[in-house]
Amino acid sequence: MNYQFLITEKVDSSFWITLNRPKANALSKEILIEIYNAVEEAERDPEVKVLLITGGEGRFFAAGADIPTIAQDLQDPMGEDKMLAQGIRTMNRIERCSKPVIAVVNGYALGGGCELALACHIRIASTNAVFGQPEINLGIIPGWGGTYRLPRVIGEGRAMEILLTGRNVSAEEALQFGLISKLVAPEELKASAQELANLLSQKPPVALKELLNLYLLRATEPHNSPQNEKLAFERCAKTEDAHEGVSAFLEKRQPQFRGV
Repeated sequence: MNYQFLITEKVDSSFWITLNRPKANALSKEILIEIYNAVEEAERDPEVKVLLITGGEGRFFAAGADIPTIAQDLQDPMGEDKMLAQGIRTMNRIERCSKPVIAVVNGYALGGGCELALACHIRIASTNAVFGQPEINLGIIPGWGGTYRLPRVIGEGRAMEILLTGRNVSAEEALQFGLISKLVAPEELKASAQELANLLSQKPPVALKELLNLYLLRATEPHNSPQNEKLAFERCAKTEDAHEGVSAFLEKRQPQFRGV
């Protein structure tokens, strides 16, 4: 597909989605729709095993929701045709993707940009990255999952302090808090992300899908986690990949997973 505000590229079994809305990759309704559609495109493609979302090589991963649009929509911010409603749909679509989605954070990830990173399953960042939920300074609150995904990722206490103060979080703090899983030099970010994607692409697709679904269900059905895990394990055990993985281990060879 062709996109106005995104650059997409397939590298081996990875699908890169690069935000391309100068100057700061502000998240307008149009780019949010394109991100949604790009995730759909990648999930449908059987050759794609992993998705990566990045802001490119500039100062911004994504500077947040488009403020002039927010100003226009304050009287009906969550109307179905409004930018904020589309943001919810897009973040949920990323989180519910059956293939791993990696946020490759190159710079400022503020407001909706931070929420975009939080919607991804794994986050890695360069030392230039800065995170934050500054909505409180505008008299509003996060509306694309920041109030529940941030506590889920870094814990209630730290998340509450960040949400209430609206302060920025450095890349080093983000690593300490568990907001990101890896911190690298800017010039190493893309290669490091691709290395991670290559590793994930070698894993059994059915087991990956089940793990991603369990992570999502744990947030919405915490009391059912043991039963959900039991059912997911049973589904994995019945796959050809499970037999291949166990056989390969016993035979001391590399498994060849086929996603069945």
